[in-house]
Amino acid sequence: MLKKLVLFDIDGTLLKVGSINRRILIDALREIYGTEGSAGSHDFSGRMDGTIIYDVLGKTGIERREIEEKFEAVKASYIRRFREETRESDITLLAGVRELLQRLSERTDLLLGLLTGNFEASGRHKLRLPGINSYFPFGAFADDAFLRTDLPPVAVERAFRLTGKKFSGKDIVIIGDTVHDITCARVLQAHSIAVATGNVSMEKLRENRPGKLLENLSRTESVIHSILNP
Repeated sequence: MLKKLVLFDIDGTLLKVGSINRRILIDALREIYGTEGSAGSHDFSGRMDGTIIYDVLGKTGIERREIEEKFEAVKASYIRRFREETRESDITLLAGVRELLQRLSERTDLLLGLLTGNFEASGRHKLRLPGINSYFPFGAFADDAFLRTDLPPVAVERAFRLTGKKFSGKDIVIIGDTVHDITCARVLQAHSIAVATGNVSMEKLRENRPGKLLENLSRTESVIHSILNP
């Protein structure tokens, strides 16, 4: 019987993507808007893909109306380029991830899903390249909301549609590498597990009081214990 919903972030939590991700976004922005804005230096960590596009163009002088009108075009360009140009060698699967996902998928009391700032198509491609996409039957993505804190209810509703179970409170576990993931857990009063495998330090994550703080996901038994015992 299902007891817990476990939602994973992608970038910095499950894997890392090389510099190609930033380059592809820059190429898409230049193609559609004629400028990359601040995409060359913007901090993408924990951010929604859609929000990033607005943020990096915010000081270019381009009116918000124009950004809105061309948004779907730049999104399509980015996704197309990402699928065409990104290779398995551009993806680094983080320590312990494959072993952890395999162990979790073998349990009948857990449902795995995604809660990520990625657009679904590009996010799925990141997972597909190292062969871990199949572990996640559903998720909540940047396509579903502009604000990351709006994603948790989307994920819970999709889990309900899939299983008929309405997960709530500490029955929901959100695993991620940024403060944004911890904040998302608080939206639902869920259990958060922060991992210091991204660009945010252990100290910064600790300051934001996650339910559990881990250096990485390499100690499989310890991670599973943290999931089952909030």
